[in-house]
Amino acid sequence: MLNRVSVLGILVFFSLALSLSFAKADRLKDMTSIAGVRSNQLVGYGLVVGLAGSGDGNAVLTQQAMQSMISQFGVVTSAANMNGKNAASVIVTADLPPFIKPGQKLDVVVSTVGQAKSLRGGTLLMTPLLGADGETYAIAQGNLMVGGLGVTGGDGSSLTVNVPTVGRIPGGGSVERMIETSFLENENILLNLHQGDFSTSGRVAEAINDVFGAGVATALDSTSIKVRAPINPAEKVSFVSLLENIQVTPDRPRAKVVVNARTGTIVIGGDVRILPAAVTHGSLTVRVNEDQQITQTQGIAVAGGVAATVPGAAVAAPDTTIEANEEFAKSFIFDPGVKLSSIVDALNAVGGTPSDLVAILEALREAGSLRAELIII
Repeated sequence: MLNRVSVLGILVFFSLALSLSFAKADRLKDMTSIAGVRSNQLVGYGLVVGLAGSGDGNAVLTQQAMQSMISQFGVVTSAANMNGKNAASVIVTADLPPFIKPGQKLDVVVSTVGQAKSLRGGTLLMTPLLGADGETYAIAQGNLMVGGLGVTGGDGSSLTVNVPTVGRIPGGGSVERMIETSFLENENILLNLHQGDFSTSGRVAEAINDVFGAGVATALDSTSIKVRAPINPAEKVSFVSLLENIQVTPDRPRAKVVVNARTGTIVIGGDVRILPAAVTHGSLTVRVNEDQQITQTQGIAVAGGVAATVPGAAVAAPDTTIEANEEFAKSFIFDPGVKLSSIVDALNAVGGTPSDLVAILEALREAGSLRAELIII
């Protein structure tokens, strides 16, 4: 039984198993995450001061924030008397890592919510960072690092480099409260695959059982694997360190063709197959030129028995030219069980645009020849 085996014995067995592992296998720490061991998002509303005239100006939100902050020091003033050209209202965000303790530092991101043009040179005043439950878990304060800049001329011209309205404060957050986790109390450890697959889930369970013994790991579904952990909490960290370094060869993913309709990027998986099919691809180009043909008319004038030709009014007649050019259709044939390399070579030979390639793939799917899932993102 696992609970009766010492960590030292497990380590020896683990080292022997690793020496026999497949060279191209992946570590479990790269394939899975432990349920319950995750970061938590924090957010807060704050005030940045010390800006060089690039703040919110007379924005009501910033004026009220300045008045509320100053009133905490016993200064009584009206928000209408505040000028926020050197201050900005901001939203402060941060990720609270798992197992982080009070007093430890974390990075924070500061983003404007008002009319501020830049946060360069600003200082964030003490800002509580709240969790989803509304409780304060960290306090943020410090000088901002801004990677962008913005310049405005007197004639209204402007130049902006990167994003000057967002800044960071490395180590600007101080943790005030630890998020409790049941990691040490749980009898089992639940591993969740980053990419769900029944075959891979079964392989992970088998690899763990090969190292720690039969019955230690059980695949629950295509994503989760339950692993029985040591009873002694002092051995759990060592157990997980061994567990996450077990190497497993993931099963080959499903055959997919992914098309990004916005950028024209097409990714074809290595297991994509095509049944026998013939594809003909060509294009018809029609050009229509609209023009006007100007004709100068003439008239005859008679005076004193003498006739003379005089210029008349100009007449405009429409002149339309239509040209049609149809390229020779290019055909190619897919043999049974053709692989990825042949597909790419055939599509490149056509010389079509990304939209043409998408049309060909969609036609192959409708014809039942494309043995893959076509995903358009």
